Amino acid sequence: MNQTIAQESGSPATSQAGSVGLVEPELGADAAVARKRPRPGERRIQILQTLAGMLEHPRGEKITTAALAARLSVSEAALYRHFASKAQMFEGLIAFIEQTVFGLVNQITLQEEHGLRQTQAVVRMLLSFAEKNPGMTRVLTGEALVGEHERLQERINQMVDRIEASLRQCLKVAVTQGAFPGDADITVRAALIMASVQGQWHRYAKSGFRKLPGEYIDGQLRVLLG
Repeated sequence: MNQTIAQESGSPATSQAGSVGLVEPELGADAAVARKRPRPGERRIQILQTLAGMLEHPRGEKITTAALAARLSVSEAALYRHFASKAQMFEGLIAFIEQTVFGLVNQITLQEEHGLRQTQAVVRMLLSFAEKNPGMTRVLTGEALVGEHERLQERINQMVDRIEASLRQCLKVAVTQGAFPGDADITVRAALIMASVQGQWHRYAKSGFRKLPGEYIDGQLRVLLG
């Protein structure tokens, strides 16, 4: 996972660094006997980072709390001290995706005035996020959520609807700027763009992360926005 999970709520993480493990504290004379416990919140972050990393394996095997606990070298009971259920762990990943994606959408719309370029930048960002975070791509496609609580897929569906609404707004700006005719069907175009993005996410995940989502982005944008 290349996008760092900095927190589960609050401002979006924008670091492009790799997964961050626990920060080792300064050790005193008792270091040989025992290591200090993680600071509050660090273990939760470590659990989410490990879960995201396990989702990057292209075989797509179902992740159990037992396997996650084993990867972290802790007991399953230790996991449940930080998350009430595995569904809550996935909700933590979804919250990170939401915060990052919508934080970047806001940056794009604030920094770029031209609606057509806003749309292009949002599409590129969505595909780049997936490419840099293959495990989270499996969450976005719903593949990692099969057999999990239905509220998780509902939350992903709501996120996709919000992204599509953001695309519609960018396209509306483009219409006012003359990039499209005044009678252009913005709703249909935004839905088509979102479907294309989701198709690239699925293609990337189903290929075992070999077929990059942004492989043909320039040509695709010409077709979608031409």
